[in-house]
Amino acid sequence: MKTSFFFARILSGAALLSLLACSRNPVTGKRELILMSQEQEIALGQQSHPSIVATMGLYEDRNLQNFISEKGKAMAKISHRPDLPYQFYIVDSPVVNAFAVPGGYVYFTRGIMAHFNNEAEFAGVLGHEIGHITARHSARQQSSQLLTQVGLIGGAILAPDVVGQNIEALQQGLGLLMLRYSRDHESESDKIGVEYSSKIGYDAKRMSAFFGTLKRLSDNTGQVIPEFMSTHPDPGNRQTRVQQLAQEFQAKNPGNYEVNRDSYLRMIDGIVYGEDPKQGFVENNMFYHPVLKFQFPVPRGWQHQNSPQQFQMAPEKGNSAMILMLAEGSSLQDAAQKMVQQLSLRVLENAQTTINGLPALVVISQQVPQQQQGQPQQRQTAQNTLQLGTWLIQYNGAIYALHGLSTAANFNGNFPTFQSVAQNFRPVTDPNIINRKPERIQVKAAPRDGTFQEIMTSLGMPANRVGELGVLNSMTANDRVARGTMVKVISR
Repeated sequence: MKTSFFFARILSGAALLSLLACSRNPVTGKRELILMSQEQEIALGQQSHPSIVATMGLYEDRNLQNFISEKGKAMAKISHRPDLPYQFYIVDSPVVNAFAVPGGYVYFTRGIMAHFNNEAEFAGVLGHEIGHITARHSARQQSSQLLTQVGLIGGAILAPDVVGQNIEALQQGLGLLMLRYSRDHESESDKIGVEYSSKIGYDAKRMSAFFGTLKRLSDNTGQVIPEFMSTHPDPGNRQTRVQQLAQEFQAKNPGNYEVNRDSYLRMIDGIVYGEDPKQGFVENNMFYHPVLKFQFPVPRGWQHQNSPQQFQMAPEKGNSAMILMLAEGSSLQDAAQKMVQQLSLRVLENAQTTINGLPALVVISQQVPQQQQGQPQQRQTAQNTLQLGTWLIQYNGAIYALHGLSTAANFNGNFPTFQSVAQNFRPVTDPNIINRKPERIQVKAAPRDGTFQEIMTSLGMPANRVGELGVLNSMTANDRVARGTMVKVISR
């Protein structure tokens, strides 16, 4: 009975694989094994979107949003999969990045929008991201699942060699589906980006120029390379290859391909540049939130990552971390009960206290490991158990949870740092902090002929920011700029 059932399972599995193997890739035309249906791709995108918005936030600019939606839908129509329910968003992050989620969801950060210098550059990257979707790259590699905030950081603490030894390894990975593609997939999407952007009328050679901007960002400013460039061929090499692909396409398809520099620059005039203070910022080893009006220290040497959903920080060696987030609950006790249930915690001790006059509850707990079905229960040790020190603080109509995380073995050594941070949580009263304004891109006309550096100086830009402004404008200090040319400057 068991034997016949076993063979029946094998035969049904073989039949399923045979059926799936008949799937033909819409871009390559090749038959390949696809274990994710189109319906599953769409469902994955729909499930991922709320987490992405919660983690990064949406950038509110109706004109820019209308622009990317209009161009995105035009490109979707000429793509290999025009039937998908495509959606396009600008997320409120200063990181220079763009990414796509299966099912037709495409995201651009305001950081990358600020660094484009014409519509054609944008269109090339848009085509690249839509290419990942139409070529089913995520389905072909079975994309990774979303991970919870505490779970992922806990994994980094318990297994730093696997997950990463510092907070940078977690950047934009907390509660956010980020897709890493192979070199072949990246090259394929570069080619698709040239094709799609050209078909809606843009000069794809400008896409190659943007690879030059990305190269300079990486080399000169130390910013994180965008996800669609990470772990892949050198951007300089890709710049050369995309240039060749664009020239070949235009030779076969002669036409007037648009760049639209000035119209794009006028559209991003006023866009927020860099960190937005209203979302919170770190200055002199202190995290300030001007809108919510609180502050707490960041231990010296710790790296940090801020998002609308939470603030996280960790030392470079990665053996501990701290996270601040809003807690659910109508009271401190209610919040503690919900936290224990949601995070599967075993409470070791708890105590009521006050922190700078604010009601608070301190909870020391350990995470209870969840046994996987069919797997033996792992023996819990001090080295593989995640321990938390949580300060629930009631302030200004909300309850904040400040978690300190470490292995149980290292918890006592890290606890004084956790405690020092929590005990210095306090209201912000400094008007200079509360009223801090973000930097913004301003587009101005060059007042005279001159080098880029001379033009920046004449427009009041400090000498120590000329390099940064050069990357932003895709120019070098000695490039000649004609009078009346529109350029980006930075101001508050």
